[in-house]
Amino acid sequence: MKAIRRFTVRPVLPESLLPLTGLARNLRWSWHTETRELFQSVDPEGWQAAGGDPVRLLGTVSAARLEELAADRRFLRRLAVAAADLDDYVNGGRWYQSRENGAELPAAIAYFSPEFGITAALPQYSGGLGILAGDHLKAASDLGVPLIGVGLLYRHGYFRQSLSRDGWQQEHYPVLDPNELPLGLLRQDDGTPARVSLTLPGGRALHAHIWQARVGRVPLLLLDSDVEDNDAAAREVTDRLYGGGSDHRLLQEMLLGIGGVRAVRTYCGISGHPAPEVFHTNEGHAGFLGLERIRELEREQGLGFDAAVEAVRAGTVFTTHTPVPAGIDRFERSLVARHFGDGGELAGVPVERILELGAESFPGGDPGVFNMAVMGLRLAQRANGVSTLHGAVSREMFAGLWPGFDPADVPITSVTNGVHAPTWVAPEVVRLGARQIGPGRTEDALSVGGSRRWDAVADIPDQDVWDLRRVLREQLVQEVRDRLRASWLQRGAAAAELGWVDSVLDPDVLTIGFARRVPSYKRLTLMLRDPDRLRRLLLDPERPVQIVVAGKAHPADDGGKRLVQELVRFADDPRVRHRIVFLPDYGMAMAQKLYPGCDVWLNNPLRPLEACGTSGMKAALNGCLNLSVLDGWWDEWFEPDFGWAIPTADGLGADEDRRDHLEASALYELIEGRVAPRFYDRAGRAGLPVRWIEMVRRTLVSLGPKVLAGRMVREYVERLYAPAALAHRSLTADAARDLAWWKGRVRASWPRVGVEHVEALAAAPVNGTAELGATLTLRVQVSLDTLAPEDVEVQAVAGRVDPQDVIRDGRTFPLKPAAGPDMDGRWVYEGPLALDRTGPFGYTVRILPTHPLLATPAELGLVAVPAGTDTGGGVLLR
Repeated sequence: MKAIRRFTVRPVLPESLLPLTGLARNLRWSWHTETRELFQSVDPEGWQAAGGDPVRLLGTVSAARLEELAADRRFLRRLAVAAADLDDYVNGGRWYQSRENGAELPAAIAYFSPEFGITAALPQYSGGLGILAGDHLKAASDLGVPLIGVGLLYRHGYFRQSLSRDGWQQEHYPVLDPNELPLGLLRQDDGTPARVSLTLPGGRALHAHIWQARVGRVPLLLLDSDVEDNDAAAREVTDRLYGGGSDHRLLQEMLLGIGGVRAVRTYCGISGHPAPEVFHTNEGHAGFLGLERIRELEREQGLGFDAAVEAVRAGTVFTTHTPVPAGIDRFERSLVARHFGDGGELAGVPVERILELGAESFPGGDPGVFNMAVMGLRLAQRANGVSTLHGAVSREMFAGLWPGFDPADVPITSVTNGVHAPTWVAPEVVRLGARQIGPGRTEDALSVGGSRRWDAVADIPDQDVWDLRRVLREQLVQEVRDRLRASWLQRGAAAAELGWVDSVLDPDVLTIGFARRVPSYKRLTLMLRDPDRLRRLLLDPERPVQIVVAGKAHPADDGGKRLVQELVRFADDPRVRHRIVFLPDYGMAMAQKLYPGCDVWLNNPLRPLEACGTSGMKAALNGCLNLSVLDGWWDEWFEPDFGWAIPTADGLGADEDRRDHLEASALYELIEGRVAPRFYDRAGRAGLPVRWIEMVRRTLVSLGPKVLAGRMVREYVERLYAPAALAHRSLTADAARDLAWWKGRVRASWPRVGVEHVEALAAAPVNGTAELGATLTLRVQVSLDTLAPEDVEVQAVAGRVDPQDVIRDGRTFPLKPAAGPDMDGRWVYEGPLALDRTGPFGYTVRILPTHPLLATPAELGLVAVPAGTDTGGGVLLR
């Protein structure tokens, strides 16, 4: 008989063991080895059965065992040390608190994301975006950055993956009970659950409770619509991650953005946490947070819509994670209009102004849709991509929002992602580092970074490095066999026919890992392009290769599921199944075993469609070498000293079949001709592959400090959060009104602003040639309409030109007003232009708006250049 309700009956902890509750409820245990080992010692079998989750463990441990531990002085000493260590970690000063410019730093930052990958015990993530968000919170905690995370609590998470007998992906959605997760319900002072509410069309309401997770020092607020006061449809809004149709997704994103801001206000009011000065939108899903803040400013400070937009922009950071327009959430305008205004949420905020924020008002845009990324960019004064290459791709992709500007001038910067080393580095690797450089320095190296801390890794003896690599490989082999056996049993196999699983993989064979989501651009099956050649690589009698593959296709992506099935069918072949495996249900728990145990991490996306690709970073921190297409972070930091670059056939355009053929051939040749020979070259001391070991060292020493989430978060603080906080403070209500008025005046005048004449007064080129080191004096006549010189900046832009006379790597030279205005309102500007580069050289002139409160001259998307030539009226010197 099936129960109609389920709950957990927990034992009452003896008073001396009460600190266990605090340790279990703070997710720092997920990256703190000593705390995990303490919980494991409570009940080793129960720990394994609980999946390494202390909350579940404490719900199952027997009263007799608790009494035994309460009398165990050694255990109580360990418990006291762990509790004191957590208290010091949470309350002590860290990097952020020691900054000399502390007064300029934000009092708090609210970080919004649709998913967070903190630990396998809290399955609220689908892939890289969520893992990145989780690592961001953890690194912020390690550094003492006062972050508040905001997301949704999905009662079914993403999905659990299994395989049918013929290798087809199957999805399962287990129900998650928040009371069995490391969460606590946020409550008002009178003990009632705190909640936020949204107004839906037709007079309906959407209520949500606020669950809180403690991620070290960082609170994570998760909104849950499974509230009794909701109707059946509203209760299902937070049912699963990335599920449902457009209506469902819109409600999720309204709850995340609008409800999330209200949850932050509620949390700060209850806890006394400082109110955020900066709001960070991690991808466009949370973009509606800007609308709620506009409503707040209109209601609380009496700002008009335009002034409120300026105030919101000043303190907002927007991070885009997608390199393709298809990856952006877009809703029908009519759907958005129905949910806002007087008949829905944000009553009093003009619906047409809301729709303008998400309008694709650029060439090629669809006038019928509302674009969440476009709104995110319009409501954030600072925006970034997640690698240097992705920043360039994003500037190209969104250039239509800044017409007249070259993509290089589009105000989207980049902060390359990083990964949280204490989460992803195997304990064995940490212990080896601690033995070499000391526990304290190792902890600092993993959380704070700094190349000097990593240099000592170069002194670890060859034998120690190689012994560690074999131990990790051996652990992976056992993990793979256990998971493979479980998978085959799920697929309907009998235990008696699975004896072959005990010979799957070999701890002495070169091991390649490939694990990620399975959209088509990541090319899961590129390795299968020539099956016969792959078999020869796997079965080579002298230099065999073995491959571990994992990945989930989106439940609605049948194309991705077919790729999974193709790979599974190849791996099922009895001829090669001991050398290549597909492991279903890829997640954090599997990843933490997979990255350390592989020798090579493979990544072969279609360039440049990988925004960053952090899995290779996690592998690198464990001494695994990367074999990857030059995309994402690998394009930025690749060096032959610590990995291999797969050549790409970028010039083939739409001929993806030929491109795949050429790049697969290059992949086979690299493995066969360079990777495997180096791994099996044992001509060094004591039969060790000394050149391979040196590459492992270079990976750790050179890449280690770069790929850390600590480095990433420090960059966000110094380059984005601190400037956003200063801008937020500068934009008082009066300043916001003045800025909105000024922008309106500039936009009204701009059609009549122009460059009318350009001439060189001194050192003019003779016959189109000038000498290096010469200086041109430029005189420019401009029309400013009603604007004054303090409203604009007149610049010369100069640099080398390509065969199409386009200026590359241009530098700007400011010109100053020399006369004016004349009877027609024209001004004369002058200034020097240094000829500091040889070869084909050119210049042009442009006018940009300027104001002390603009983050960049391109912010308004307005520019005036000379008319009449393809080069914008510029001059070419050859």
